[in-house]
Amino acid sequence: MRGGDNRTGELFSYVDLEARVRRDHPLRAIRRIVNEALAALERDFAALYSPIGRPSIPPEKLLRAMLLQAFYSIRSERLLMERLEYDLVFRWFVGIGVDDAAWDHSVFSKNRDRLLEGDIAAKFLNAVLAQPKVKKLLSTDHFSVDGTLIEAWASMKSFKRKDGLDEPPSGGGRNEEADFHGQKRSNETHASTTDRDARLFRKGKGKEAKLSFMGHGLMENRHGLLVDACLTLADGHAERVAALHMIEPRAERPQAITLGADKAYDAEDFINELRSMKVTPHVAQNTNGRRSAIDRRTTRHVGYVVSQRIRKRIEEAFGWIKVIAGQEKTKFRGRDRVGWAFTFAAAAYNLVRLPKLIAVPT
Repeated sequence: MRGGDNRTGELFSYVDLEARVRRDHPLRAIRRIVNEALAALERDFAALYSPIGRPSIPPEKLLRAMLLQAFYSIRSERLLMERLEYDLVFRWFVGIGVDDAAWDHSVFSKNRDRLLEGDIAAKFLNAVLAQPKVKKLLSTDHFSVDGTLIEAWASMKSFKRKDGLDEPPSGGGRNEEADFHGQKRSNETHASTTDRDARLFRKGKGKEAKLSFMGHGLMENRHGLLVDACLTLADGHAERVAALHMIEPRAERPQAITLGADKAYDAEDFINELRSMKVTPHVAQNTNGRRSAIDRRTTRHVGYVVSQRIRKRIEEAFGWIKVIAGQEKTKFRGRDRVGWAFTFAAAAYNLVRLPKLIAVPT
């Protein structure tokens, strides 16, 4: 017997959201890790909010929603709230009921900005890594470091002279024509009027210069998880300075550790700083018209070859952060907000990989 094509919705539903999500759904394992990390941040959340006044969006629900935005490549808060309105899996993961209304996208964005004050992204990353089942997966001896460019939310037309002597653009309308041919433009004489923290930077020879930030990641070599992430202004020294900042706390131990990196880190000052901290520099040799700071006392060991092979896995993390989590071209302005989003995306990358790693016996 053929069933009828009835379009009338039921007035009541007695099925719990927990029953709507299948037992082997990938988000179940992730949600357990996330909830444990959020519980560890209870005091940090309490310090950000006043005990009186109108209740805001709970920070736990806000962060879970932001994780879904990264997991599913949702490009805006408006689309995230639309998805949250009808997707039962999203409602279950965030922790809101079937009958609860989704938040207004502008209210969601305003509440998200509050979390900038407490550096919650970095604390959330650390809370995930501090869990016993995660901590045993991490290497404490061998690390890799690298940097990647994050394109700023600013156009080249906004990159104007600091003294205000630019020639007026031709034409009219919102998108006026501008001709940069033959002009010498640099960060010393020009600045973006859209994002003052963005810097004009070229990735390499033959590449176009773009207004960018520079994101940095520190990866442990056992399973390729990111143990630290930060964002700086884009310049030629940022990668090495950030690497020293991230590796220094992990070098405070009697045994020496190793740090793998590409040719951009082959600078004598950087290598000497690492060795003074008892960090063995497994840095790729740059012999292009110069003498490398890495000699046979490092390259003769088998561990150097292993580090050079494993260090390239950090590009997988950057690829996921930029393509899937949407950080290739940031939607935020200002170093603090862009850095918060980059670090939070690094935590989301770890969460995607952790369920399978935890399930595999070590």
